[in-house]
Formats: sequence, C-alpha cells, structure tokens
Amino acid sequence: MREIFNRAELLLGSEALDAVMSKRVILFGVGGVGSWCAESLIRTGIQHLTIVDSDIVCESNVNRQMMATVKTIGQVKVKAMRERLLDINPDADITAIEGIYSEETSEGFHLEEYDYIIDCIDSLKDKMALLIHATATGAKVYSSMGAALKLDPTQIKVAEFWKVRGCPLGAALRKRMKRARIELSQKVQCVYSEELLENKGIADLNDNAGAMFQKAQTNGSLSHITAIFGFTLAGLVIKDITEQEM
Repeated sequence: MREIFNRAELLLGSEALDAVMSKRVILFGVGGVGSWCAESLIRTGIQHLTIVDSDIVCESNVNRQMMATVKTIGQVKVKAMRERLLDINPDADITAIEGIYSEETSEGFHLEEYDYIIDCIDSLKDKMALLIHATATGAKVYSSMGAALKLDPTQIKVAEFWKVRGCPLGAALRKRMKRARIELSQKVQCVYSEELLENKGIADLNDNAGAMFQKAQTNGSLSHITAIFGFTLAGLVIKDITEQEM
C-alpha cells in the first residue's frame, strides 16, 4: 500500500522512502514515549518494526499513551499497539514481544539483526543494559530520557548521552556507568528536557500494578510532552536514513 505514503514520498523522494521501508527497527517500551514513536515510524513508512514491553494497559495510561483507551484497558500493550499499527498499514511487518529487556534476557533479542534500536525503557538497570549492548552492535541507537514532571514543550532538546544535563534519569545512568567504568561503544543521541516540576497530586498505589516490575516512583506526565519525545525519536531515525541516502 505504497499510496498511503504519497506525502512522505513527495517530501523525501522515492529512493529515500525505499530506504525507510527497508530498515529494521526495534523499539523497547511502548508507553508514553514509545507508543507515539511507533506510530510515527509506521506512518512514515517503516515496514519492519519490533515492539517490546511487558505491561498491560491500565487506567492511568489513557492520558498519554497512544493505544490506551477505555476500550483497551486490561489488554497487553504490545498487542494493542500492534493492532493499532496494522490498522495504519496492514502490510507492515510488526513483531510484538511481551517481555523485558534485561541483562538476563538480552541474548534472546538478537540486536545485531536491526538497523536502529530505540530505547524508551523506564527501569534504570534494564535501560543501562540495553544501552551497553545496543551500542556494541552495528545499529544506530537513540534513547529517551525522563519525560515525566514536564509541562513546557519548548524545553525539549536532543543531545549526546554524556552531554545531557538537568535530567535526573540521565544523571543516574551516567553515575552508574562511571562507577562501573563503562563506556558506550558509540555515541547515543538522547531526547530530554531540563524542566523538572513537582507532583502536586497523590499517586495511585495501584498504578502499573500489572507490570512485571514496579517503578521506584510514580510521577505525573502529560501526552503533549511524551508524544513530542516519541515523535522526536522517530524523527531522528527518519532523518538519519534520509541523510544517508543524500
């Protein structure tokens, strides 16, 4: 169904769109950031996408996650996401993996088979493992830093991992890597924001109760921020592909 990408082809050109459609992408985490990233990738012509997440859709996801509606509450996120993406492009090759990337499960994901690896993981330990392993492959790697506790879209930026500032998640990752004397095998462009607000409400103790791991803390977040993070990650992938063609 190449005709659904006419506007993309008009902007990018036929050769660049062919390149986009040939790339293999794996995306870890399809929550507030990753779900919008996946949608943008598929709408722009990515045909081969693997999505990985262990969680189910819950009520608190509806305010910011693309596939989360009152009708999908209780569904496995990657399955709901895959169904949504196939509604956009039925010809897309989309693999949905209900699981977690970790040091223990890493070998099962065969990262070397992908052209692009996108990190939207919340867990600090698993995020670190993915970045270490992903950057050791020949794939290009992009990562989302923390998107919670933010309101101002104009403060969203892109920087190389070691140059990210004002993001507690990025700082924690760098601290762990420095302590362990770990250096990433390639540079990683990250989406982040230096804005850091405070929670004003009371967290729901049942939030993310269906996940296979529990977050250390639940923070407030909004769809316009998480979506911009996700769209920016998708944009970095498309930009890299088209620049290679040029």
